[in-house]
Amino acid sequence: MKKIYLILLLFTALSIFAQKGEGGMWMPNTIKQVESDMQNMGMQISADDIWSNEKPAIKDAVVQLGNGCTAEVMSDKGLIFTNHHCGYDAIQKLSTVEHNYLEDGFWANSYKDELPAEGLTVTFIEDIIDITDEVLKGVTDQMSAKERQSNIDKNIAGIKQKTEQDRFHTIEIKPFFKGNKYYMIKRTTFYDIRLVGTPPADIGKFGGDTDNWMWPRHTIDFSIFRIYAGKNNQPAMYSPDNQPYKPKKFLKISLEDLKPGDFTMVVGFPGRTTEYLTSFAVQQMQDLRDPARVAVREISLGIMDKRMSKDKTLKLKLASKHASLANYWKFWIGESQGLKKFKAVEAKQKFERVFAKRINQNPELKTKYGNILPRLKELYNQLKPYAVVQDYTSEIFGRNIDLPIISLITSMLEQQSKERGNTFYTMAKDKYKNYLVNNVLKDFDRETDKEIFAALIDYYVKNVKPEFISPELNKALQFKTSQQLADELYNNSLLSTQAGIDKLFASKDSKTYSQLLQNDPAYKILNAQKKWIDEKVNNPVGKINEEIKDLMGKYLKAQMRVFSDKLFYPDANFTMRVAYGKIKGFEPRDAVYYKAFSHLSGAIEKYKPGDPEFDLPQKYIDLYNKHDYGRYANKQDGTLVTDFLATNHITGGNSGSPILNARGEHIGLAFDGVWEGVMEDVYYRPEIARSIHVTDHAVLFVIDKFADCQHIMKELTIVDHTHNKPVHSIKKKRKKFLGIF
Repeated sequence: MKKIYLILLLFTALSIFAQKGEGGMWMPNTIKQVESDMQNMGMQISADDIWSNEKPAIKDAVVQLGNGCTAEVMSDKGLIFTNHHCGYDAIQKLSTVEHNYLEDGFWANSYKDELPAEGLTVTFIEDIIDITDEVLKGVTDQMSAKERQSNIDKNIAGIKQKTEQDRFHTIEIKPFFKGNKYYMIKRTTFYDIRLVGTPPADIGKFGGDTDNWMWPRHTIDFSIFRIYAGKNNQPAMYSPDNQPYKPKKFLKISLEDLKPGDFTMVVGFPGRTTEYLTSFAVQQMQDLRDPARVAVREISLGIMDKRMSKDKTLKLKLASKHASLANYWKFWIGESQGLKKFKAVEAKQKFERVFAKRINQNPELKTKYGNILPRLKELYNQLKPYAVVQDYTSEIFGRNIDLPIISLITSMLEQQSKERGNTFYTMAKDKYKNYLVNNVLKDFDRETDKEIFAALIDYYVKNVKPEFISPELNKALQFKTSQQLADELYNNSLLSTQAGIDKLFASKDSKTYSQLLQNDPAYKILNAQKKWIDEKVNNPVGKINEEIKDLMGKYLKAQMRVFSDKLFYPDANFTMRVAYGKIKGFEPRDAVYYKAFSHLSGAIEKYKPGDPEFDLPQKYIDLYNKHDYGRYANKQDGTLVTDFLATNHITGGNSGSPILNARGEHIGLAFDGVWEGVMEDVYYRPEIARSIHVTDHAVLFVIDKFADCQHIMKELTIVDHTHNKPVHSIKKKRKKFLGIF
């Protein structure tokens, strides 16, 4: 019986990560390792068509947009597609009350009509080079975590020093597999990016926060920009003389009907996954950390919703910040629930038991790795008292309220000026001020921020132990309510108004600047609280996490030895990845099945005139009533398919990623995942994890039929293989291999 139990335990543990390709985020430069599996799933191109240094490949048409999204090149004149929500911030900056491109949309009719999107960048990946041996030179297993990191940092600095870089051509050196591998990523960045087209929010953001992470979706989530280049087609800063960029590669659009079971591939820049976490970490995430972050954002969003509903100007000003806060508020709710529903902690524990059994059977491995899991358990127990406090602090003082963020940025200039002198202050103050203006003050509304401040400070002091409240904050609240404190600070602080910020940064020298800050009532309290948290929380947590990071690298290295016949892919880290799968619906709960496709008719069913989330433009409705979908209608039933589901593994950062068919042709854009499966960043389950994509049929319908923007349409290369003889891949038995978790 014991033997049978162990066999069942092993089978259960292995099933945790026996996901085939649908659960992977594969590095494009190593895609050959899964090429045969992709082709046996239906792919009709080769790995060299995805990644190549010898010829133009798909990787040359996929770009990182700014620092948080993906886009793709769609024409030989540098036209790029991305999501509406990825272009949201740039569109907001270009909008005014008189010309509200967020609400009304925008369509350029010529190159000269295209609008410069100041601050937006596009980055191409030129090459990815394995430099593990150089980075880990001199590193030994006997080193402490601190010694190891110091050695690695020194090696990386040396590599960077001998590598040519400039403003437009840079390198990035990143760890993979928890520091067991290092790659150098060569990048080319373009700074002259212009808005070409965007649908009105009623189309591009249809469903708003209510539909976010939900299925069915009916959002046509796209926007269009163009890359401009200088002389010789090279990157350049903005100039009216710049010309549309001529890319190495652009993607063709397929108008073939989509079908369940069709092969799909997503190429993009997923931000962060943690699929190798231990059961101890997942337990804290689902029970403590996610609920804490949700609670804070719930308060902020409630206040913003109330105020935005009464003021259209304020609604526009706060739109980007509200969308950003709401996105992960809903995500964390789903993640926590999903981890519990699919018993992620129990599954991880089963895997850990199998891992420990294999380690203990081998004396060498037992000596080297036997204490990893017990020590990690001890460290996560040490983290427990700090975990929620750290999340409350980062959310309240670093994300949801602007005043503490302004205080932090101004204090950074003060500290740097003390260390580097008045010359530094003179050179740097405009840079710091511009950052504040462009990244914080653009969304800052004093009265809204004050109300959120009062509510969240009250929540903080009621929900953390007294030891995590600084003496200064405690004293300030001794005879005042949080609302009275908020009134006092916002009414008297230089940091709460544009005029006050102007006065602060007009200081003639660093001494005057520092004196103004030190006498500012908000700065006094917020800076004191930051220092207190650094001492009482961040410093001890930093030491614990330093050891956890080191042990996690050893843990993954041990897994790769213990399960040596399996293929592993690294966690996402904002580097280019390929995820493949197929179009497929799913069963979210008992007796409910979600089909893979949604249609324009579903948007009409949700339509609520005047509703901020479910209103629709009249022309859009008229086109539906006439069934005037042009060549974008489904050839079988005449409907217009708006969105679809696929099994491709995506996460934040993949927004705007192209989803491609078996021939590598563009069929849509990734923009979301289903709420029931958002725990896939931690624990991927193929039966429930689904990515959501807007179809090119719907995108082109909006550009062509709704907007009549032929300036865009004439550039696109559109193919339709419906009447061609289908190409069938040779059916082979798929090789078995395992992802992980």
